[in-house]
This record gives sequence, structure tokens and C-alpha cells, in this order.
Amino acid sequence: MTFKLVYLVSHPIQYQAPLLREIAADSFFDLEVLFEDDFSDGAYRDKGFAVDVHWDVPLRSGYKNALIGDVDLEATVRGADAVWVHGWQSAALKRAISLARDLATPVWMRGENWIGAMPDGAPPMKWAKRLYRRRIFDKCSAFLAIGSKNKTYYKDYGIPDNRIFSMPYAVDNAFFSARATPQAAAEVRARHGIGAGRKVLLYAGKLSRRKHPELLLSAWQSLAGSAEEKPILLIVGDGEMRAALEAKAGNGVIFTGFKNQSEMPAYYAAADLFALIAEREPWGLAVNEAMASGTGVIVSDEVGAGFDLVDEQTGIVTPAGDLDGLTAAITLGLARSGDMGRAAAAKIQGWGFAADIDGLKAAARHVAS
Repeated sequence: MTFKLVYLVSHPIQYQAPLLREIAADSFFDLEVLFEDDFSDGAYRDKGFAVDVHWDVPLRSGYKNALIGDVDLEATVRGADAVWVHGWQSAALKRAISLARDLATPVWMRGENWIGAMPDGAPPMKWAKRLYRRRIFDKCSAFLAIGSKNKTYYKDYGIPDNRIFSMPYAVDNAFFSARATPQAAAEVRARHGIGAGRKVLLYAGKLSRRKHPELLLSAWQSLAGSAEEKPILLIVGDGEMRAALEAKAGNGVIFTGFKNQSEMPAYYAAADLFALIAEREPWGLAVNEAMASGTGVIVSDEVGAGFDLVDEQTGIVTPAGDLDGLTAAITLGLARSGDMGRAAAAKIQGWGFAADIDGLKAAARHVAS
């Protein structure tokens, strides 16, 4: 007998689609996914990238799915063994949580929160936020922790260990490792006029203030040597800060614009070192992508992924906003990039979809006990 699992999430997400296919293929589960909206399954304007995006990977194939508004939600929740929700902010998700509670259907919560990324602020707002979340969490029977900081967050709300199950924030490691080949890396370097022996420091993501690409550019400019002697700073992505960054950058900095999902493994492979130095970053799945592509990483100490994935072998953690610390980390990281890349590729293999499915099965056994 299969376990009927209904998953509710805002919209189709390129990172989640391959995981949902893996869950659907597992005979343990009968998975049904309900989306609040399907805008991402086609061309749309991405506010963060500030460009039109149409993902080049399938988002809704390989698993049962529908829009929440197209189904009888009460009947669907009633027929489920558990309802898994991603977050709790929207009216639709809050309605599903309350409905499941009323129908005695267990609710599993998965979110990205940790206190460093989403601080509660000062009283009285802090008290109001915590009271609101406690009311939501009281309706949940299990919590799916994406990492160690997320687990600590739930425990801070009094959730006991036996109701928290590990479901690591992961990407399709095989997708990236299979495409991050020496040939793909060489093609990227040739496309952008980067010599085979030139070191490359990579930024990949939205060019937004919270991500601090300007700090990375300043650190690159602070490196010893002329522009010809420094590594290439390869900036993949787009967003509100692009024009200002281009005006400040000089020789040795390459802006590629937005690159789609299937293009990214080659860019990670072309780099010697990847940097994500954002502030208040709940996780940062680009870290997973880089590691799966065999590239070592630098992260700030406000990037959630750093606490679980980045150690002395796989990369370097630097204080958020610290220009001198970041400059030193880049210098050290480039000197050790080969070893860090190999260690990163090895470590990320234990942080994948198999572990996610194990966590879901553990939550299912908890429901049945």
C-alpha cells in the first residue's frame, strides 16, 4: 500500500522538479503536487534577474500535478495520508494547513527559515511574529529540516527532535556532474576569450544588493597584480545592479548576462572558485550546484549552506561584509582550488535526493506509529 502524499507549493521551481520526479518514481509514495500558480512554466519576467526567463528544463513533467484552484482541496486533503507544505505565508497554504488540521490529516512543514537569515527583529514585532509562527507550527505534526540551522530554528520554537526529519536542500547532483565536463568548460572559456591556464573566479546569481556582487568586485580589484595577472572575474546573471557594476569594472571582468539551467554546469566547470557572499541567505542552492560541478566555494557566514557543506576541505567561510577577509579568502581559495573542487564534488554526493526521500519516509513512518 502506498503512502498518499499531497505537496503544496507556490509555483513550479526548477530546483524542485527533478526531486518531485524522484519521489513520484518511488513505489513507497503516491505523490500529488498542487501549485498556487504556474507562471514559471513558460516565459515570464523575473523581477530579481530583471529579464524575461523561460526555463530550459521541464518543470511539470514526470509527476502528478495541478493548480490548487482546479481541484477540490477539501477532498484532496481528506484523502491524503499527509499534506506537505513549503512555507506558510500565502493564504492558500494557510488554508490548506487549517483544513488538514480540521480533517485530522497530518501536516508536514518545510521552510527555509533560520534566525540569521530571517531575524525576528525587536519587540513588540518580535513577539507578534513568534506568536504567529507558533500558531502555524502547532498545526503541524512533522518538520522537514533543510539543514542544521533550519533544524535549530524549529527547536527554538519547542519542536522536539522526534518530530524533525532531515530533508536536505539539494539539487540534481547528477545533472550538474554529468554536464560539468572539461570539454564544456573549455567551450565556455573559448566563448569568452579566457585562456586555458587563466584562473577564474565565478559569481552566479541575481545582481541584487543582498547578494553583494559589488563587494566581490571590490575584493577582486584589491587582489595583488595587474588586471592581466589577476584571475578573470566571471559574473553570470543579471539584475538591478548590473549597470553600476559594469561602470565600475574594468579589464578582467566579464559579464555574461542570465544563463539558463542547462548552461550553468559548464560555467561552474569553467571556474576555479565560486563565491556567494550574500547577507541573510536562507540557503543558497548555487553552492550545491558549484560543488556538484567540482568547484570549490567561498561563502559568507550568513549563507545557510555554508554551515553544512563548506569546511576546510571544500571551501572557505568569510565574515559577511568583510572586504579584507574576502580578499584573503579569494587568494587562498585560488591557490587551493584543485583540492577544494575535488573535495566539494565528493562531499555533495552525500547531500542529495536520496537523503530527501529517506527523510520523507521517516516522516511517514512517524505518522503511522
